[in-house]
Amino acid sequence: MSQRSEIPLLLPHLDLVFIQGGDFLMGDEHGDLSSACRPVHKVTVKDFYLCKYPVTQALWRAVMGEDPPELAFKGSGNRPVERVSWDDTQLFIQQLNELTGYRLPTEAEWEYAARGGIYGQGFKYAGSNKLKEVGWYDENSHDETKPVGLKFPNELSLYDMSGNVWEWCQDVWHENYDGAPDDGSVWMEGGDQNLRVVRGGSWDYNTDYCRVARRGGSYLDIRTSLFGFRLARS
Repeated sequence: MSQRSEIPLLLPHLDLVFIQGGDFLMGDEHGDLSSACRPVHKVTVKDFYLCKYPVTQALWRAVMGEDPPELAFKGSGNRPVERVSWDDTQLFIQQLNELTGYRLPTEAEWEYAARGGIYGQGFKYAGSNKLKEVGWYDENSHDETKPVGLKFPNELSLYDMSGNVWEWCQDVWHENYDGAPDDGSVWMEGGDQNLRVVRGGSWDYNTDYCRVARRGGSYLDIRTSLFGFRLARS
């Protein structure tokens, strides 16, 4: 990493984890999710970095100088920022990149990391087969987001990859994986250009939506308390 990265690392909750690249099978290996999560296909991901936590309200405030205008769950700076659209994430990253080079993860990078990368043990959720151990969802969230890092991390020491808030990825939404890149790169060609991928489920969704193989898509200008994001870096 360049010396420029030293400045943003002083910002709150901007902790990077090195993700060693490798091969994995992307998609619904159990065959019980929607067709959007198939076909299962082999992907080779290069080394990258991913933030340990979703972007928090404190980090957003430090970078942007103010809260997003429509926060649903104010109060604690270590709650994930929400009600941010995909477009909002790009403005945040542009502002942050005046100091260093961050981006959203690709969908393949996100799933690879959620599965634990080269240390993955085949869990349905990010770090466990029991969602209550690693994530906040409709049965334990009490209808709100929770401060990041309260549950167990996954094999890569990443927190809140299942539940709490859906996380925007860089990719355009495609109905399934037919024609998807096999090198972990962003998939921007074709698909519905008005939609972007979200992953991980949230505090208001059931267990199926929080599985590491589950995909979602949303309009890129939507702001909802269900959506947040996590930063990546090459």
